Formats: sequence, C-alpha cells, structure tokens
Amino acid sequence: MKTKGEQQMERRLAEAALLAGRVEGDRLVLGDAVLAAALDGSRPLSPGERAALQASPLTLRRLRRLALERRAQTKPAANDEEWQGSHGMLRAASSAGPAAPVSDDGWWTLHLLGQEGAWRLVLQLSAAAPFAARLLAERAPLRVRDGAGRVILEGRLDADGECEAAWPFGDPPAVHLQEQGAAFTVEPC
Repeated sequence: MKTKGEQQMERRLAEAALLAGRVEGDRLVLGDAVLAAALDGSRPLSPGERAALQASPLTLRRLRRLALERRAQTKPAANDEEWQGSHGMLRAASSAGPAAPVSDDGWWTLHLLGQEGAWRLVLQLSAAAPFAARLLAERAPLRVRDGAGRVILEGRLDADGECEAAWPFGDPPAVHLQEQGAAFTVEPC
C-alpha cells in the first residue's frame, strides 16, 4: 500500500503531465461559469464537456486555476478545528486497481466495498484531521453527496472515525459517480 506522500506525489505528477501539454490552436472551450459549477458540484460536466476539457490543455489549466482560487478562499488554517465540509473527485483507476477516492483536503476517504453482490460505502475520517477529535467526541452526523447533489451516505461517525451505509442506487458506485460528475462532497448534517 502506498503512503499518503507517495499518493500525493503521483497525483501531482499526473496533474503536471496533463497541464504541460500544448495543442495547436487550443482555446478555452468551457466558460468560467461552467467550470465553477463543476467545481462546486452544482452542475456536473456532460460527457461532451468532459471530452472537450480533456482535449484542451488550456481549459484544464483554467480549471486548475479556478480550483486553486476556490481552495484559497475556503481553506481553513492547518490548525483550524472548525470544519464546514470537504470536496473530492474520483481519480482515474490505476493498473493496480481502483483507489478509494480521497477528499481534496486529504481528511476523508470514501471506500466503495462490493460484498455478496451488494455495495457498501464506508466514509473514513483521517486521524490527522485537525477537527477529528471534536467530530469523534460529538459522534458527528455526516452526509456525503454525489456530484449532482444527491445523498449517497448519511449517518454518524463511530468510535473508529467511520460511517457506513448500503449503496442507495441500483448501478455500481463507480459508474454512478462518474455519471454524476466524478465528484463527491462530505458535509455536516
């Protein structure tokens, strides 16, 4: 199993490879409003918009810039115990198998477990999160939404910092989440 540092390095290298590309005649193919809506999860990108985004390094760089600006505006201090929510994106599967999605801030992992033909979700809080002790003491009620805003998990943290529930939809989690913008949000109830 890779360490968090190794996973971060791999993500950064993949991001750098995507952003370094140049395409002759490239232009912004999606407006800031569409990109911002995709970032906040209020409107997932359509398959055509995702394909256009992937084919345009310039638009990818603009998306990254908007994401960094958004993160700078909302990111609490590293020692801040207040938590208002976290966002994450599904990453492309590697040859070693699909990795559990991790929130952008690194504090939450969403495990998708297939058991006897049924799927279960396990939301796991990182013990290193600055607000972990408070949320664990409160047995905080949490909600996870997909990119379209639909609830996919709701419950309270247990003593291990986990919240578990049955998958609420008929299609497999990876398929559903990809169709809904490949994003998820963890928020307090």
